[in-house]
Amino acid sequence: MGTEIRAFLMDDHEVVRQGVRALLESSGEIEVVGEASNAAEALARIPALQPDVAVLDVRVPDGNGIEVCREIRSSVGTNCLMLTSYSDDEALFEAIMAGASGYMLKQIRGKELLDAVKRVAAGESLLDPAITGRVLQRLRTPSEEDERLSRLTPQERRILHYIADGMTNRQIASEMYLAEKTIKNYVSNMLGKLGMERRTEAAVFATKLELTGHPIEG
Repeated sequence: MGTEIRAFLMDDHEVVRQGVRALLESSGEIEVVGEASNAAEALARIPALQPDVAVLDVRVPDGNGIEVCREIRSSVGTNCLMLTSYSDDEALFEAIMAGASGYMLKQIRGKELLDAVKRVAAGESLLDPAITGRVLQRLRTPSEEDERLSRLTPQERRILHYIADGMTNRQIASEMYLAEKTIKNYVSNMLGKLGMERRTEAAVFATKLELTGHPIEG
């Protein structure tokens, strides 16, 4: 049927990686071109291998698959499928913001995983309705914190809007014709004004404002 799908696996459990590899390659349509047991290995190997799909565990000892997804989406554009044992609303939202194409629980059947990898390789967005529904419901809850938006400068509001769209600092820098280091400083100052520590908190905050009719820009 043409070129095989090239997949990369990241999971800190060797037995899980072996099982997923065997499952994917048994289809005759998917070749596993590389593996990693942690985030550092994945970030080092994926750019060189250029897989079509990276299947990433959300939790690994030296970091998480969401950060790996964000980095490789920005640097090489590889489509990412998050595979996790936990139904975690916050992790799901972080994965969406990082540009993941799918977020699946490890309890899924083998056929479903094969189908998910193929669809993600084809550029489709695939998100488990059982867990996305709860996240969307949470985001639609009206927030009384939009007054914090008034503390931000127009430039910081624009950056917050880009963060809500899932853009990396590198992408924002390119969009605004500024240095990436300058954007990092803007983000740091913005988080301080909002009383937040992580950009994911800012993304959730911004998305809530948009959904409740309080646009960030304009």
